[in-house]
Amino acid sequence: MRTWKEGDDDVADAEPANVSGAPEELEQAAAVFADVRPRLFGIAYRVLGSATEAEDVVQDVWLRWQSYDRDTVDSPAAFLATVTTRLAINAGQTARVRRETYIGPWLPEPVDTSADPHLGAERGEALEFAVLLLLERLSATERAAYVLREAFDYPYQQIADILQANEAAVRQLVSRARKRVLTGRRTPVSRAEQRRLLAAFVTAARSGDLTALEELFAADVTSYSDGGGAVRASRFPVVGASRVAKYVRAFASRFWAGVDVRYASTNGQASALLSRDGQVFAVLTVNASEQGIDQVLWMMNPDKITAVSL
Repeated sequence: MRTWKEGDDDVADAEPANVSGAPEELEQAAAVFADVRPRLFGIAYRVLGSATEAEDVVQDVWLRWQSYDRDTVDSPAAFLATVTTRLAINAGQTARVRRETYIGPWLPEPVDTSADPHLGAERGEALEFAVLLLLERLSATERAAYVLREAFDYPYQQIADILQANEAAVRQLVSRARKRVLTGRRTPVSRAEQRRLLAAFVTAARSGDLTALEELFAADVTSYSDGGGAVRASRFPVVGASRVAKYVRAFASRFWAGVDVRYASTNGQASALLSRDGQVFAVLTVNASEQGIDQVLWMMNPDKITAVSL
């Protein structure tokens, strides 16, 4: 089934036209868009790893939807998902260039899945931080193919239509992406265990308990601090159980002074919201396997934690 009229395959590359149509038509268009908007955001976010950039993409899709000849669209949901994916791929290619000059480690922008039940209710693939980090190694097109298949269970032929590729090529894209994710990640612990390990880490980190910290870590644990140059944070990953433990202990007394900790669900996993005077200044989480905590993620760039709050 065609989702738009023939000759309009480049709709995602065209500039939005002026909004037109009778008020009742625009109201109907808004209702259709609102119904699928959560999924559009879910696609864009997983492709980009940034809530801010995903919102920009969804807003762009809305502008195009208002001005498009909607009578020619057989399936609005398929049409809007296609435009969203193509715009997200374009945005992802630009974002990759920007991230090459990013100051310090780049981490995904956390989203509050307790405040956005629909995002968390979708299949969890490509939402957790560990997977998003691995997807950064893929091209934007590979990432989109993986997201559409693994997170949203789109049929291969529909993904091929969206990506303007043949089905065999799409199957190869998804297979290659899936292998890279599986080979780059250890089997994660349960959500309950991940939360327990996070709470134990916060307790040990606050007290600067070197032994307790080392006991929580996998031997090759890595600590990433994303300050983006806006706040003081390590500009290089810290690797190894002993080194990470000593690193965390070294700043314990000054970092945790006056800090309130509240636990929340971000990206479908437990995270600690660290705040002073009611203002969140860091989102902290851990990724863990049977070996212990594999990754400690300190998300501290003020521009990237606006989607979570107290």
